[in-house]
Amino acid sequence: MTGRRFFAGMAALLVTAPAAAQTPASLAAAVRSGDVGERYDGYMGIAGSASPEVRRQVSAINLQRRSLYFQLAATRRVNAQVVGIATGCQLIAGLRAGQSYMLGDGAWHRLAAGQTPPSPDYCR
Repeated sequence: MTGRRFFAGMAALLVTAPAAAQTPASLAAAVRSGDVGERYDGYMGIAGSASPEVRRQVSAINLQRRSLYFQLAATRRVNAQVVGIATGCQLIAGLRAGQSYMLGDGAWHRLAAGQTPPSPDYCR
């Protein structure tokens, strides 16, 4: 297994399993509506309007992710940013229609119905 695949697989398991099991309804609704999305660096972001409650939830999830990225990076002796970007690739690859995402260009995009999630060069 290549290093990139290992990081992507491990980071996706670490991030998506706990988040999916504990996602409050308000955050889940914001993700479905495209107001909250996944960023290329493995963190969530506010892509539209979001309540203070949702903003706090996004911040809390990002703190958890950051901690996990640093833990995994330390065990693999790499930079936490590498783990975050590998996770971001996996999270963006799993998007559904209507969900928002940010690639390395810094602009928010929304996945259209029938559109395949993007796969930037740094994800390959």
